[in-house]
Amino acid sequence: MDYASALASLRVLDPSHPKPAVADVLAAPENRHLLEYVVEDPFGAHVFPGNEVGYAVPDFLADLNTQLEDTAPIHLWSYIPTCAYRCRFCQYPVVLAKGENADAKANQWVDWNIREARSWLREVPALRTAPIGEFNVFGGTPSLLPPDAIRRLLDFYRENFAFGPDTAIRFEGDPSTFTPPKLELLASLGVTKLSSGVQSFDDKVLAECGREHSAEMCVAFVREAQRAGFPWISIDLMYGLLDQTLDSVRRDLDTVLDLELTAVVCTKLHLKSYSDTRTGVAGVQPAAWQIPSYRDKLVRDGHRWPTLGEQYQMREILTEGLRSAGYTEHPTMYFARDGQGPEEWKSIMVDQHRQEAEVAIGLGGSSSCRRSEAITDVHWQRYAEAVDAGRVPLGSATRFSPEAQEERAIKMALSTLQPVRESVHRERFGRSLVDGAWRATFESLVARGLLLTDADGLRLTPAGEVLVEAVINADFDVSAAHPS
Repeated sequence: MDYASALASLRVLDPSHPKPAVADVLAAPENRHLLEYVVEDPFGAHVFPGNEVGYAVPDFLADLNTQLEDTAPIHLWSYIPTCAYRCRFCQYPVVLAKGENADAKANQWVDWNIREARSWLREVPALRTAPIGEFNVFGGTPSLLPPDAIRRLLDFYRENFAFGPDTAIRFEGDPSTFTPPKLELLASLGVTKLSSGVQSFDDKVLAECGREHSAEMCVAFVREAQRAGFPWISIDLMYGLLDQTLDSVRRDLDTVLDLELTAVVCTKLHLKSYSDTRTGVAGVQPAAWQIPSYRDKLVRDGHRWPTLGEQYQMREILTEGLRSAGYTEHPTMYFARDGQGPEEWKSIMVDQHRQEAEVAIGLGGSSSCRRSEAITDVHWQRYAEAVDAGRVPLGSATRFSPEAQEERAIKMALSTLQPVRESVHRERFGRSLVDGAWRATFESLVARGLLLTDADGLRLTPAGEVLVEAVINADFDVSAAHPS
């Protein structure tokens, strides 16, 4: 979509709902680059790529080991790529496991995950004693795993990594697979947090996405998990989906509030490949909806994509509704009920006073420390060959120059939507926030009404909070190299 088309799409609104407050800011000529970014807006505050490409994998592992020798609690996650089907919006690395061979395939991926973990422990010795703040089993759909495989996976990690009494264990899954027996098993294994990609409570929208669960199943999962006593139940909602309306999003919000969920993650449909930006991990196969010809065919068949203006109306419905109901946004688009604190795994990674390492084990993983970051090979055959050969199966790594390390720290802190404190930055880097190459960027953001500065540091304006991911990825340029 060219700039003129993006601007036109931004101006098409649902007349029954207010104009989004950010619309005029995005339409301003000085913010053209932000508008061009958000058209295919990847969920861009997940991975922060380095600016020096072609970094050697052994050097990344050495950087990580050095940081882990003296570290606060870190984020550890295990990625199980198995899914029963592929959603039309999903570009993550997934492996289909359905039918009579599903359990065998799932067990194979647990085997590979454990073998890979052993390689990490051998190549990064400090990982064995690094305290684990939160351990997440992500996917894919790890809730597809048979009970014995779940028990084997969790027992291995608990026995081989430095889990402590305060380590939170989280498990992700499809609503239809979180059956009462599986919930009982997870609770018995020490899981206290559940996360599920509900995406919508509108059956028509779910069907267009290719989801094979119903809204009723989503509600039943939440109610059953609450009855089972899980203290943290989080769901993902998406907006900007095919045939989705503002009224549908409003009903999603009403359902969330009625369910009294602990946390909600609100994600805009992202169409730009992560392989172009390295702000996430893309698989070998693109999502169906990323293919322009397929998107165009859907329109010819009578379907409709929400305009950019409608997407920001949807976002405002969700954010304002959740805030009014007592949810706090921290980091961007992650909402937790007041008193629950931010999402711990995200807080470990991005909060200004923390920004600790994360280690991801499994196909689709993204790992980082302060000096460098790396992404696991997403080709499953190459991944399997590396794991079977006893290698850590990282596909690529990038390094942060000293200046880029400092910029990354600022960008991460901005993504939390909390004030970026001058005192914390000066203690870590030995100089003021405004002494780096990004000083002109700050001045520009202030002039455009996206940032406020004072002696204590930086703070995003309301418009800056809405556009923070675009600001991070389109306004800063020290780390501009995004290798594929």
